[in-house]
Amino acid sequence: MRKKSLSVHCQNLAVTAAALSATKRLYRTKVYVLVAMSLFSVNRYLGDEYDGSISKDSKSLLLLAKLHLKAKRKQRQGLTGPRIKCSRRYGIHFVEKKRKADNDRNHDSQSTTKKKSKAVILNVCNNMQEPVEDEDNMRKKRGDETQMNEQSETVTGRDAEVERAAEDIPNETLNCSSGFTVIGGFESKPVKKVHRVLPHWLAQPDIISRDMKCKMVPCSQIEGLSVSLLKKLNSDGIQNLFPVQSEVIPAILKSGLQHGLLIGQAGYRPRDVCVSAPTGSGKTLAFVIPIIQVLMKRAVCEIRALALLPTKELAQQVCKVFTSYAEGTTLRVVMVAGQKSFAAERASLSEQRGGMRQSLADIVVATPGRLVDHINKNPGFCLDHLRFLIIDEADKMIDSMCQSWLNQVEKAVYGSAENKSIIRGKTPLCATAACLSPPQIPLQKLLFSATLTQNPEKLQQLGLHQPRLFSSVNHPSSHCPQPSIDNQKPEQFDFPPNLSEFYVPSALSKKPLILLHFILSMKLSPILCFVNSRDTAHRLCLLVKLFGGVQVAEFSSRLSPGGRKKKLKEFEQGKINLLISTDAAARGIDISGVKCVVNYDAPQYIRTYIHRIGRTARAGKPGLAFTILLGVQEKNFLQMVTKAGSFGIQKHVIKPAKLRCMEGRYEQTLQELAGVIKEENANVK
Repeated sequence: MRKKSLSVHCQNLAVTAAALSATKRLYRTKVYVLVAMSLFSVNRYLGDEYDGSISKDSKSLLLLAKLHLKAKRKQRQGLTGPRIKCSRRYGIHFVEKKRKADNDRNHDSQSTTKKKSKAVILNVCNNMQEPVEDEDNMRKKRGDETQMNEQSETVTGRDAEVERAAEDIPNETLNCSSGFTVIGGFESKPVKKVHRVLPHWLAQPDIISRDMKCKMVPCSQIEGLSVSLLKKLNSDGIQNLFPVQSEVIPAILKSGLQHGLLIGQAGYRPRDVCVSAPTGSGKTLAFVIPIIQVLMKRAVCEIRALALLPTKELAQQVCKVFTSYAEGTTLRVVMVAGQKSFAAERASLSEQRGGMRQSLADIVVATPGRLVDHINKNPGFCLDHLRFLIIDEADKMIDSMCQSWLNQVEKAVYGSAENKSIIRGKTPLCATAACLSPPQIPLQKLLFSATLTQNPEKLQQLGLHQPRLFSSVNHPSSHCPQPSIDNQKPEQFDFPPNLSEFYVPSALSKKPLILLHFILSMKLSPILCFVNSRDTAHRLCLLVKLFGGVQVAEFSSRLSPGGRKKKLKEFEQGKINLLISTDAAARGIDISGVKCVVNYDAPQYIRTYIHRIGRTARAGKPGLAFTILLGVQEKNFLQMVTKAGSFGIQKHVIKPAKLRCMEGRYEQTLQELAGVIKEENANVK
């Protein structure tokens, strides 16, 4: 009986050993498959591609060695781990396997051996059900003591060779196989400087000489000018043209009189022209003369030139010049700027003859708002034959682009479906045989300003065609490497060459006394004085009137257009010694006889300052410009003027002793002024 039980026990041990061996092989296969599948999934998901620096075979061998090493370590951890947690959900309990400490326990009973064998089998089965964990996570679970024991174990045979082969794998190889870039090791690199890149036509302008006296050109030397225009210039006392006129007039004539036609040769389209020149340099005559020359031989009366200006006063001034040089020709000039009623302007533009519309204008001078009204509300206003679009004070007109006046004009020129004329304006297209077959009237844009912007984004709004820039400002970008954005210099402008600039430090309460000192003591007359608001202009005008001894008037939006025109005429005739104005008179208005400009209120922007002082020192004549500055304004103002390219502004100090003689009368005048203003406010209510 004892022999039989021993035989059964041996059979059980053999079965247990076979099961253990099979389980070990199954576990090793399971680990290989799981690890390989996980790596394959990661590589496939991340799109790992072949790196040419390592061959496919060598990479496969290295990865296989690494996987084999990880499988061996997993096997040892499974056999020697202190605890393995199993899920209660599957009915498997916690089993703790103790490591053999002594060889003295080999004589334990067979029942104890069976229990340990079952524990090992259960432990391996649990490992097969658990997901393969990362090596680092297993080390954390085992603790420091298990790590020390594992490091002390020696690996022999094939396992040792595999481990040495895996340890020889460089980290760069493993990183390359994963397809990732290792994060870290950032180095501080210098930031690349972004350079200012201007279009070629802005960076390389046609330079106009600043010397208006020595660089004048006789009118007879201008190629293409008609005899009638030469006689008109001579009768007006103009024998020589200023540099801007001698450069721009031939350029416009060449594009307008090519082949003696107003239409382009097979789709020919002239280049647009931009002019940036100082105030008083003769820009108005630079576009009036060539346009009259081109249009004077027209056969049918149609609107062929449209001049746009920002204010009514400027429109009136330009219209006057056009009318003067159109005398003796059949050309008709009409102004639509709100000076007349809408019905009167409509009647001056066109009429009906025999059921047909007949244009009465060849040249139209307009303001943007009034022009848009006629485009939308006047059916007789036709721009199908428009040849020239003149935009004077272009920087100011660009700022008013929110009114969408340019879009309205282009739609009126190109978008009329009712126009059945053979020769008409047409939207420029790609050069094809179909678009070049019919004759077309090209539209040429002419821009003029003393402070033309250098910002390509703003100029892009105008839709210029291969523009050509004439400028008297020698931009540094045209002769030296273009500056970076960080060190970009502010825009520079042209100052009248014969202008003398001064600034006068003053307290706020002394500013009226300084203005009176200029007129009464320094005998500067006539003076054009600029302020920042119409209320300031009105109060200052009342103060000077009450003080006495000065013929003074105000020029602001408080007056009607007729009233402003009357005041300007009296100022030019010398009946007014001091004209106090807002910036309404700062842009473009040619006021003859202005010897001195006083900025009673300091301008906030450099463009405003340039246009203010540009009312004097015009056409090469000398002039003075004074700016009264408070202490807090002095630093910023001087920096602004210097960076803009001023020839040099000087300090003019007025001693307090020179003002004391007027202080008594000035205090009395202030009291009278308070009563007058109070009375005016009461009348308004």
